[in-house]
Order: sequence, then structure tokens, then C-alpha cells
Amino acid sequence: MTLPVLTALEPDPRRPGTLRVEVDGARFGAVPEELARAAGLAVGRAVDAELAERLTAAADAEGAFRTLLRALERRSFGRADLGRRLVRKGHPGPAVDAAIERAIGLGLLDDAAFARNYVQTRGARGRGPSRLTRDLLAMGVDRVHVDRALAAEWPEGSDRTGLPLALAAKRAAQLGELPRPVKRRRVLAYLARRGFAGRDISDMVARLVS
Repeated sequence: MTLPVLTALEPDPRRPGTLRVEVDGARFGAVPEELARAAGLAVGRAVDAELAERLTAAADAEGAFRTLLRALERRSFGRADLGRRLVRKGHPGPAVDAAIERAIGLGLLDDAAFARNYVQTRGARGRGPSRLTRDLLAMGVDRVHVDRALAAEWPEGSDRTGLPLALAAKRAAQLGELPRPVKRRRVLAYLARRGFAGRDISDMVARLVS
């Protein structure tokens, strides 16, 4: 049986440090230069089953990493959430794991920093601690990072009522002349959706809508 042969091995202009590989005249994928050197790749070399497996794994990992970079160009992600996104886009699990670990090694993914940024930006838009906690845990961010981010945004002893009070006042004004019990329920439900709940919030709303 005749083995397939490497017919092209050229630098990829889109990604320095990678090479475009063709096998029997067909595009195979892109692989890191270091792998090409370590494997002794050269045009004309026969591609046996072992080499084909190595090239496939490398090309899959490179493809997943490129998808990861495009995603990070648009916005930040937590590690688990980005991994799920890559799998949904059709990248094999081992390739996704390799791409995620590569990104972490390069400092492109940091769940602690992601949680801090998420809490700061979403908190400024009116999301409260419980909503932020639900969101981040659903994205697969470790609870330790979530708790630390919340503690940094709302330190122990700090005033935590300023934002929910402003939101509650605005919502109460929008509800007009509804009966006070109805208005209180609706304001409390609105704040709960935003992530603000608890005895302090209930007391605040009772004072506001009295």
C-alpha cells in the first residue's frame, strides 16, 4: 500500500510560528514549527499512521487555538465557558483542552481576573451579588474566585444599599400610583431579578414605598 506523502510545508502568513501542511496535494492543516522540526517533517516524506495521528492532533489543537483567539478578540471569557464554546463549534475535546492550557500559559485566560472584571462591569450596570454569583457559577468559574471578586467590589462594612436604592426608586417611580403593597412586591421582584435580595433590601423597599 502506498503511503500518503507531504507535498507542501510553508509558513502560514496568518500565524507566525506555524506551518501550512499539504498531504498528497490537499490542505491538511497548520502545525507549530517546533513540532515540524521535532518530527523531521520535509516535503516528500511519507506519512505513516503514527505521523498522521501526530499531525492530526497538532492541527486540531492549532485550529481550536485560533478559534479561541478570535473569541477573545471580541470579549473576555472564563476558562470553562470558553471550552464549552469551542466544543460546540466542533473542535475535539483533546484539542480544546490543549488550546485552553496554551492560552492559560500565555496569560490569555485567568478566571480570577475574569471574575473581578465581570463583577466590576456588571455590578456597575445594576446587577447585584446573588445575580453575579449565579452568572459566574453557571459559566464554570470557581466559587473561590467569585467570592473574592464580590468581596473586592463590596468590602465588609461598606454601604451596599446605594445602587439597589437608586434602582428601587427608579422602578417605584415607573410603577406610578399602584397600591403600596403591589408596588412593594413588584419593586422587590425587580431587585431580586437584578440580584439584590435579603432583609436589608426588604427593609429599604418598605421605607421607600411607605
